[in-house]
Amino acid sequence: MDLVDLISEKRFLGQEFLTWLWFKSDMAGGAVTTTMGDIGFVFEKHMLLEMGEGESHEKVICQGLQAELKEARTGLKMGKKLEQARIHMIQGEYEWHMTLKGSVLEFRSLKTPKTMAGSEEGDDDAAIEGRVLDKVGLLETAYRTIDELLMQFIRIRISNDWPGELTQIQKWVQQA
Repeated sequence: MDLVDLISEKRFLGQEFLTWLWFKSDMAGGAVTTTMGDIGFVFEKHMLLEMGEGESHEKVICQGLQAELKEARTGLKMGKKLEQARIHMIQGEYEWHMTLKGSVLEFRSLKTPKTMAGSEEGDDDAAIEGRVLDKVGLLETAYRTIDELLMQFIRIRISNDWPGELTQIQKWVQQA
């Protein structure tokens, strides 16, 4: 089996992860517990759902305000898989905006929080280096958070707790 076949075969895991993360954040009032504390996750007004393969492959883009994400939940109810989601992540006073692609778990976009390190600190080498390091740290926090949540999901997914978790997710989807 080559790499492309392996990715294609396992794409459902990333799609399930996005759905699980949406479910977790929705059920907990927008907060998901991590080792870094409770982190807010708001699934924003843009989701891509997919269904089928080959010529019967369908893509549905759901856009709108939070209340209008019922359309995406209805897509889940119909068997579509969450392939891409725009997410607003909040940790303390910091806010990230990202788009995650489920099948390959890649960041399509990632906007880090604005920081105190502005151009008023000067343009000398030390100030520039400080701003770059600040930005890198914020990017690393986003990656580390998503990695940790993915590991939480995988631990649940391969455990005996998965059937109960799946039942809860299915009930949540049916509430759409």
